[in-house]
Parts: sequence; structure tokens; C-alpha cells
Amino acid sequence: MSERSQVLDATGHAMSGQDQSGDGGPNMRKIDWIWTVRGSLALPAGQTADEAFDRLEPFFQTHGTRFDRADDTLTFTKKDQLAQDRMSIYDHGILQVERGEAGGVLRYRMVSRALLFCFLAPLLFVAFGQMIVGIGVLEGPPTAAEKKLQEEKKKAEEKKVRTLHPIDQFLGAPAPEKPKKDEKSKAKKDEDKKNNKQSPTAAYVFAVLFAILYGVGRVLEDRLIKIRFRRNLMG
Repeated sequence: MSERSQVLDATGHAMSGQDQSGDGGPNMRKIDWIWTVRGSLALPAGQTADEAFDRLEPFFQTHGTRFDRADDTLTFTKKDQLAQDRMSIYDHGILQVERGEAGGVLRYRMVSRALLFCFLAPLLFVAFGQMIVGIGVLEGPPTAAEKKLQEEKKKAEEKKVRTLHPIDQFLGAPAPEKPKKDEKSKAKKDEDKKNNKQSPTAAYVFAVLFAILYGVGRVLEDRLIKIRFRRNLMG
């Protein structure tokens, strides 16, 4: 039986470490697909577990990665992994080689907190949006007195713009031009934005973006790790 335990520091030197458990039981299987990537690969004919793990070992010889090998099982954990790490998205996992009539099969299960964050982020932003809507409902529409005060301020501003100073009138300065139609529409839009400060649109946009990010990332990472493992096993 061969055993190996390593953790690499920033300089690439090995340090000792201890194993970390990885399974949460059968009930967790119903929801842990959100943050867990599972898969299997058929090993080349005649390839042993030690040979397979030797070929996959470069994935775990990176900064902040600790791995343990024992017979047909490899477990790993990652902490403060670097961006250039090809498995930086994963935090811990287990790889096992099973023997059957058709040959050896590599099965893996790896956990990613990044996937979990991307899954929860849309729910968080939707909650923010609903909170903003709720605040707007509690505040209610502006009262008649507030509307009247806003209209008076608007008229005063328009009058201030269109009225010449007495000195300018005495000097014969031309009267100021009336605001153009497009300027009025722009001013109206700006006023509407001020009156609708509690818009949940931004929160919903971020929710959609993170939902797309999770969907694409979940599918892409699943395929990428299988391609990378297969390439090393066949190489």
C-alpha cells in the first residue's frame, strides 16, 4: 500500500497535513449538485490506480493544495489557491479508482464554494429587489401637498431661467430662449429618476447576471475537468 501526504507552500516545498472528510450523506445528494461536481472516466487498459494518480498528480502540486494517496483513493484540499491553478474553483474533493470487468474507472467528487456563491447570489439580489419594492410600498405615493410643492419649485426654476436681471434689461440684452423640446424631455426624465430612487431594476439585473454566470460555469467546469483529467490519463 502506497501513501502520500503533501501540502505545498508558496515556494513549492512540501509540508505535512491531515485529511479532511468529504461526504455529507445520502440526503445531501439531493441538493449538493449545486456546489459539487461529480463524474467518472474509464482508465486506459492495464492502467493501475497508482499510475493513474501519478498522471493526475500535477493538478495537486500547486500552492495551497494538500493531497493524500492511499491505495485506490486520492483526497485533496485547497486553501488560498492561485488564479492560475487549473483547479482553483474547487476547495476539496476525492478521486477513487474502481475495478470492474470492463476495466478500471476513475470516479471523482469535488466541492466548490465559488459555485455555491454564484447560485445564492441571484436569490440575494432578488431579495434586495423585493425589499426595495416593499420600502416603496411603505413610503407610498407623494401626497397632494408634496406634489403641489414640487410644481411650485418647478415653476420657480423656470421663471428664474426665463427672467432677465434688471441690469441686463437696462443694457438691452436679449431675452433668454425658452428650453427646447428635447431639453424639456431630458429634464423630465431626470425628474422621474429622482422620484423613482427606490427602483429594484438594478438588483434584478444583477440577479440575472449571476444566474447566467452560475449556469454557464456549472456546465463548463464539469466538462473542462473531465477533458483535463482524460488528457492526462491518456497522455
